[in-house]
Amino acid sequence: MSLLVQVTIFLGAAILLVPLGRRFGLATVLGYLLTGVVLGPSGFNVAGDTEAVMHFAEYGVFMLLFLIGLELQPSRLWALRRPIFMLGGLQVLVTGVILMFTIWLLVGGPSSTIFGIDLKSQLSTSFIIGFGFALSSTAFVLQLLSEKNQLASAHGRDAFAILLFQDIAVIPLLAALPLLSHAGLQPDEQGFNFVYFAKVVGVFIGLVLASRIVVRPLFRLIVSSGANELLTAVALFFILGVAMLMNQLNISVALGAFLTGVLLADSEYRHEIEASIQPFKGLLLGLFFMSVGMSTNLLLIADEPFLVIGGALGLMTFKFIILFGIARLMGNRLPTSVRLGVSLAQGGEFAFVVFNTAVSQKVLPIAIAEPLILIVTLSMAMTPLAFLLLEKFFEPRFAKAVPEREFDEIPNHEHKVIIAGFGRIGQIVGRILRMHHIEFTAIEKDARQVDFVRKFGNAVYYGNPTNPELLRSAGIAHAELFVLTLDDPEQAVITAEYLKRTYPKLKIIARARDRNHYYQLREAGVKLIWRETYLSSLGMAHASLLALGFDEATAEESIDVFRDYDEELLERQQAVYDDDVKLVESARAAMIELEGLFDSDHHAIRSQNKLANDDGERFNPIRKKTDHGS
Repeated sequence: MSLLVQVTIFLGAAILLVPLGRRFGLATVLGYLLTGVVLGPSGFNVAGDTEAVMHFAEYGVFMLLFLIGLELQPSRLWALRRPIFMLGGLQVLVTGVILMFTIWLLVGGPSSTIFGIDLKSQLSTSFIIGFGFALSSTAFVLQLLSEKNQLASAHGRDAFAILLFQDIAVIPLLAALPLLSHAGLQPDEQGFNFVYFAKVVGVFIGLVLASRIVVRPLFRLIVSSGANELLTAVALFFILGVAMLMNQLNISVALGAFLTGVLLADSEYRHEIEASIQPFKGLLLGLFFMSVGMSTNLLLIADEPFLVIGGALGLMTFKFIILFGIARLMGNRLPTSVRLGVSLAQGGEFAFVVFNTAVSQKVLPIAIAEPLILIVTLSMAMTPLAFLLLEKFFEPRFAKAVPEREFDEIPNHEHKVIIAGFGRIGQIVGRILRMHHIEFTAIEKDARQVDFVRKFGNAVYYGNPTNPELLRSAGIAHAELFVLTLDDPEQAVITAEYLKRTYPKLKIIARARDRNHYYQLREAGVKLIWRETYLSSLGMAHASLLALGFDEATAEESIDVFRDYDEELLERQQAVYDDDVKLVESARAAMIELEGLFDSDHHAIRSQNKLANDDGERFNPIRKKTDHGS
């Protein structure tokens, strides 16, 4: 079967099986592995020569390593230096070293063997296994954390930093394989020497010169010529050329791809290069994982269930303990440490890369690589189950263990102004009031925001403005103005309804997140409402017209016409905002009406502009409105 037919079969199966796997909650990497298993000898055995496909798909790994190098900007690494190099470095080093010596001494005794291989005399084999297991799944973990909205959490940030270090650490690991191939399973060949390192240094110097003298000028030439499609060709040519050079010099191709990316990381064409390579990287990596799945021997689970299943559970338990201990050592709280350990307890896709490369370099026998790949795959498959156990059994306990913070006791200042919601909008209102020496009481329901704002010397109280008792203690009975800028639209409406019902004479100025929120606030009785980002949008539209060559008067009048029409439309749509069908019909009719308005009044606009300019009237996006602001 030709390589073209094999690749076609793989792509067709992936198109069907990977999206199907995603529907059942499987990560993309697991979907590709499962596709390979189905096509390989353990499944329908229709894919043909696995080794040929894997050799072709290895270019996806090269491109992945190239993109990792491309992302390693010095400024980014410096900003994250502590979590990357402290947390990440400790995790890889401690996990790798302990696993390496555990495996080396697994059975005990100088002649101990596993799968017929003498591990006692194969420290290099143990090194590859230990540090391969130390790596976690970047794609899998980031996808899970993203789906659970945990990337911005404390354990999400630490997990990202550790994964970034692991991505960097895989480069020296792969670069060491040619050396280990001489020191490990082939003792009759030459041992360690400095020739390899001399080659690496020479190639690095050559790549530095090539990137400065050849590649960047070539990119500038292509961009200036307008043939932007050739950017992809140049990027691919450079990567494949380096891969061929590394093969000829018997140097790690992975190291060459990574160094190439690092040298172009500060290039002005970095983003164009990354965008050009990304689709090829994704497809070829998919083929690589499918070829790994195809070479997976599922019969080993039946033959060695204790080794494979027990190995996966043991790996996850061990990595959880190490990660938990390191996180606690670095000062993380107990819940954060537990979540971090669960997130990174599995093996990763780079373990497949390391183990398969080690097999090709004759560092790792295929008899050992097969169960190792199964162990990593099972650990990845069990990660969603680990998250489920965390959420069902541990998270409720964490919630009980953390005492609920009591609301602040608000002094009875009887200020004229109360600001409910002291985020980015509430703070600006407060700063301007303070300019005029107007005292106010600020209430914020997010305890973290309260603590953050207080660092800058702002007086703000932790509490929920929907609580009538808290409003009374804040002096609502003596207030003249209530500024409502809560992030939560539902709570904002509840607060507005209570205030209009209980304190009808109180003036309320509210911020609406969108049109629907605006309508709800209007129904609650609020008249002065400012739509979030609305004025900024008008200002940007005004600047856009000027940038496109419109004169100042036409741009100003266009904004005025749109604003007047949009406010009239708000009034008309108030009655139908909760009817989706009628609202859509109204919006479509309004778009046609507005376009016709601009077309018919084009000459009138110019005449009005002339009169306005003669009177000295200038554009002001914050025009005073008589009823509801903006």
